[in-house]
Amino acid sequence: MRTVTKRRWQTALDVAVGLFLAFIVVAGTLESRSYGELAGGLVVVAGSVATARRYPAVSLGIALSGALAVPFPYGNRVPAWVIFVLVAMSYQAGLRMPRARPGVLTGTAVAVVGLPVALVFGTDGLGDWAELVAILVFAGLSPWLLGRYVRVRGELARTGWRRAEEMESRQQLVAEQARLRERARIASDMHDSLGHELSLIAVRAAALEVAGGLGDAQRDAAAQLRTSAATATERLREIIGVLREDAAPVEPVQGDLGALIARARASGLLIESTVDVAEVPPMVARAAYRVVQEALTNVAKHAPGAAVTVRVTSAGARTDVSVVNAPPPAGPLPGTASGHVGLIGLRERVRLVGGTLRAGPDAGGFAVTATLPHGAAPVERPETAPADEEAGLSTSARALELARRDVRRSLIQAVTVPLVLFGLVLAVAGIAFLYQWNSSELSTGVYERLRIGQPRTDVAPQLPENQRDARPLRSEPPRPAVPGVACEYYGTGRSWLDNDYAAYRLCFADGMLVAKDWFAEGAP
Repeated sequence: MRTVTKRRWQTALDVAVGLFLAFIVVAGTLESRSYGELAGGLVVVAGSVATARRYPAVSLGIALSGALAVPFPYGNRVPAWVIFVLVAMSYQAGLRMPRARPGVLTGTAVAVVGLPVALVFGTDGLGDWAELVAILVFAGLSPWLLGRYVRVRGELARTGWRRAEEMESRQQLVAEQARLRERARIASDMHDSLGHELSLIAVRAAALEVAGGLGDAQRDAAAQLRTSAATATERLREIIGVLREDAAPVEPVQGDLGALIARARASGLLIESTVDVAEVPPMVARAAYRVVQEALTNVAKHAPGAAVTVRVTSAGARTDVSVVNAPPPAGPLPGTASGHVGLIGLRERVRLVGGTLRAGPDAGGFAVTATLPHGAAPVERPETAPADEEAGLSTSARALELARRDVRRSLIQAVTVPLVLFGLVLAVAGIAFLYQWNSSELSTGVYERLRIGQPRTDVAPQLPENQRDARPLRSEPPRPAVPGVACEYYGTGRSWLDNDYAAYRLCFADGMLVAKDWFAEGAP
């Protein structure tokens, strides 16, 4: 469903781009009645847009070939549609072309072919070819490079996130393995504890078997009880032996917290302890022992020399365990990054007795706290990745989607911000142009009343406040051959929308008007 929607949006975008470019072509050619240019421009737009997604190299070639229309004479008009087509299609090609060589060769070929085209059909020869090359560079090469940059950046991001997702999968596998090992360790502990109890039953049954005052039936029952207890012990040993990856533990199952803390002190740890434990279930006692053991191991490994506070208290139907260490005086040992496997195993053990475990930084040190209820059911294990509205997405996949949105947002900003700035500059320039145009108009009546030889002081009050900058330079007549002559230019009242600009020229020398002329674009 998502793929179909994406294709529809892509098609809609292509149609919108094609219609916009076609409008630019029509708007730029109908006014000048250049129907050949109109037909060629529409063909270039249709071909380049239609092939942009499946054949980006072909689309780029069609768009670049359209730039060959630049050297043809259009009455001092540059075909603006060529620039729009080049910008749009060059960016699309750079975004989709896997290799740069076809684009470079195509652009070079168009630039080479453009030289004879400019020499044969252009009015300025090398000047028209230079204009073609400039358009190819700024409207073709720059957007193409931008598209390639966005493509490479996207590929790098996708590669990095694929790697991150693989690492996350491996971490999940390691965590699951740690949970399984902890369960196996718990099963081993249960074997040792239960095997001990079964052994006691067998011993008591044997004593009962040889006790005096019993009949034969009672002795046979005691013998069967002893045999069954021994058989159960052996079967339990065989089953649990399969779960053990290493040798049987040498430490006792019901480890003594006092002895554990004493051994840790003897190894150099600075421990302040408070142990107040009443009768607790064996599994809870073993879980508390493992929490303290793992926490002290981590302190010795990652925070040598740090002071440690151990508190294990029982109140009612709950046992609380807290192991907090201060910041290490000399800092953590180098190269001792934690894999958190031990903490993962602890969480599994605490979860199975219905408790909760918290571990994290605390005031520059580290704190491990556990709450162990007595006789509670196991807590449901939290999902590795929280449920998401987009089912099936891992944390890395969701982060990748957010990164893609950020890339799209940054790209939109990279396009819109320059366009907005360009629009602002264009607006300011347009306002300045209109002001200069309107403030440099010289009325026809004033121009006709001016006489050669009239003093500059009499002419100046009748002139506009500004001179005309936009004027037809090619058709300007020669200046008067008078020493010290200075000429001024003013508008004739024609609209700025007319292509054939006209101007009045007033030339002064020695404070006298020595010449006045009217000239226009294309006028003899």
